[in-house]
Amino acid sequence: MNTDRPGEPDLMARMEPVQLLAAYEAVSPMPVRAEFIEGRAFLPLAPPGDGHGDTVLKLCFQLRSAAVPHAGIGNGFRFADRAHGTTALIIPDVYAMRREPTSTDEAHFAAHPGWYPIDMLALVGEVTSTDHGTDTGPKLRTYAAAGVPVYVLIDRHSQTAHCYTDPVLPGDDPAEAYYATDIKVDLGEPLPLPAPYPTLDTAAFIEG
Repeated sequence: MNTDRPGEPDLMARMEPVQLLAAYEAVSPMPVRAEFIEGRAFLPLAPPGDGHGDTVLKLCFQLRSAAVPHAGIGNGFRFADRAHGTTALIIPDVYAMRREPTSTDEAHFAAHPGWYPIDMLALVGEVTSTDHGTDTGPKLRTYAAAGVPVYVLIDRHSQTAHCYTDPVLPGDDPAEAYYATDIKVDLGEPLPLPAPYPTLDTAAFIEG
């Protein structure tokens, strides 16, 4: 994904991230769903390709087949705190939510159009595409800072799969967050996830 910033820096500094992305999407010549991570608007650099989409669906299918509750794709989530306001607006490739959206969650979605609160997330999954560094850097740190318990990464660049757990935020800066535990396997090997999640068949993610 591209880290291009829409608008001038002074304009960006004045705009709340939800409004910033809405303004960009309103003038985009084609449908686009931007994300906001570590102070930047992340925009699609290029269509991710069939391999990415196929892997995303296979990952979601494995979670659904194991009856993981509230597993899905497509929703956006907002990470915020009192000190910094909106820290991130992020759209996981795959996720499992802790709960069905409550009336409070839906009120948040209405107040910040298009974005649910990030504390709904129990698990996230990302599949690398045109810019694998986004998923292995800014997104990893953001999920850890938000306290998402499990981050599954299918790294098509290195042909590895990861299960990150035990998020740590050592200070007040979300960019310093990390996951203390990384279970890593080569694609083709089973990837164990913590209960109640299944062991993933990563051979399904190898592109022919």
